[in-house]
Amino acid sequence: MTNPRAITRLVIHCSASPNGRPVSIAEIDAWHKARGFHRAPAAVLRWNPTLKHIGYHFVIGVDGATSTGRSEGEIGAHVVGANINSLGLCMVGTDSFTPAQWLALRNQVGALIEFLPEMEVVGHRDLSPDKNGDGRITSDEWLKRCPGFDVAAWLANGMRPETAHVLDAT
Repeated sequence: MTNPRAITRLVIHCSASPNGRPVSIAEIDAWHKARGFHRAPAAVLRWNPTLKHIGYHFVIGVDGATSTGRSEGEIGAHVVGANINSLGLCMVGTDSFTPAQWLALRNQVGALIEFLPEMEVVGHRDLSPDKNGDGRITSDEWLKRCPGFDVAAWLANGMRPETAHVLDAT
């Protein structure tokens, strides 16, 4: 990985689809097309030419497979006002994810932190505006619940998820 645009933040998202239901990166690309997202034509030619609208850099499917969307050097379309220096990673689901997804998330975040040790890792909801100006973003200020779990708590817990956010593997 190169860092051509001074990436300082990784933003974790959820697809807001039913937990455990497979969603392909092509399906997410179609959702982003419907929302008016688009990639620069030159970027499409260089990286993932079938994905002309995807806003995320990575998508982790319910099987734990990590797909790439935009290249890491390409500005994403995943958080209004915070795309320039960030990467976007989407977990398929809403608030509970498979053990394979949690493992893939830990591996992907770990690899990115290893390359970019100063990078901040946050959830989409953590970038909501601080409406009361107290320097903290609380649940009553969230514009979205995405990614459906507390990223800071997940990191503080050694990248281990709370049981309530793990889909039963049986």
